[in-house]
Formats: sequence, structure tokens, C-alpha cells
Amino acid sequence: MPTTELTRPDHADVDDAQTRRRAARIAGLGYVAIFVLAIFANFVVRESLVHPGDAAATAADVAASESLFRGGLAAFVVVFLIDVPIAWALYVLFRPAGRDRSLLAAWFRLVYTVMLGVAAVFMFLGLQLVTGGPGTGTMGPEAGLLMFEAFDYAWLVGLFAFGVHLVLLGRMIVASRIAPVWLGWTLIVAGVAYGVDTLAVTLLPDYAAIADVMLLVVAIPSIVAELSFTVWLLVTGWRRPRVAAEVA
Repeated sequence: MPTTELTRPDHADVDDAQTRRRAARIAGLGYVAIFVLAIFANFVVRESLVHPGDAAATAADVAASESLFRGGLAAFVVVFLIDVPIAWALYVLFRPAGRDRSLLAAWFRLVYTVMLGVAAVFMFLGLQLVTGGPGTGTMGPEAGLLMFEAFDYAWLVGLFAFGVHLVLLGRMIVASRIAPVWLGWTLIVAGVAYGVDTLAVTLLPDYAAIADVMLLVVAIPSIVAELSFTVWLLVTGWRRPRVAAEVA
């Protein structure tokens, strides 16, 4: 009888380890997939085909490379779907550092995911308008370019929520030592950078004058933080955490 009772925690530990391993693998591989898809969709497709302020050039390039553009749109849609299991996986991994805060971080990531889905709809509508799709009537390239600008801002609003998500993850890491403290601080810095950029676009009429600087302000910490986080997830993130203190 004592033997049976003593084995139960071991089985629970095994189940917990398997769940954490699966969650870490889902989150890590999901991040890798997002990196690849987002680079293709944003830099190979959108940045090369959409020309801010030039509706005619945008319409001509999108029409000439419609298959490529649709491929980029599909990549954004796949990223939208991948982010849902990532939100679940990170909730599972960070739950030992505080269930409520981990759940809140997951919700903010899902808010970002929803906004990315909205942005993808704007991107599709822009495609229809610049290529003269059914139902566009007299609306043309100018309306299509406006939809692409709506895509940009919807994504920026989502990135504000994503920044809050990163700050919450970083705060849990710093408070609980569930991961290296330096990783927590890099996530916090990246999250703040996302938020500052969204507010700058919203509040500054002459944002274009500082756009190049803001690109570096956001890109450098976010790339360092999210690549480091991905490596941690794939290498050691699945291990049972030794939490310094339970965080509500």
C-alpha cells in the first residue's frame, strides 16, 4: 500500500514533464515557423510590392506579381493560426511562475493574433481593389493603397498588445527565475519598444522623420529577445522550473 501511494507523485511529475516538453516544442517550433513566414510575407512580399504614397506603382507591382502577393497573404494567415497554439504553450510553460499573470500574458498574445487577422483582411481587400476584383466598382488603386495602410496600422495596434505580452513574460522571468534573468529583461525592453513605436505612429504627425530610427529601436531588441527566447524554448524551456517565488 505505501508503495502505491508513493508512485503517484512520480507519475504526476512524468505527466507534467511531458506536457512541458510538448508545450516548449510547440512554442519553439512555432516561433521558428513565424520567423520564416513573417520574413517572407513582410520583407520579400509586402515591402517590395507596396509603395507608400504611390498607388499607381503599388497597383502595377501587385498586379504583375499577384501570385507572390497572395503567397505573402497566405503566410500572414498561417502566422495568425500558429500564434494560437503558441499562446497556449507559453501559458503552460509559465504557469508555475504565476497562473493569473501567465493567463493574462496569453490573452494579450491572443489580442495581437486577432489584430493580425484583421490586418490580413485589409490586405486581401487591398489586393481586390488594386487588381479590379469583383465588387470593387469605381474604387481603384487609391482605395487599395488605403487598405494597405489600414493593414499597417491594424498590425501596429496588435504589436502594442504583443509588446504587453512580452513585458508580462519578461516580468515573470525576472520575478521567478523560471528562465535566465537577462532573457526576461531583453523581453521587457523589446515589449516596451513595440509599445513606444505604436504610440509614436499614433501621436506624431511627422513620424516619417524618425521612422528609420524607430525601426532600429524596435528591430534590435526584438530580434535579440525573440531569437534568444526561441533558443531557450527549444533547448531548456521544457525542464521543470525551480521557481524562486510563486507569483500570483
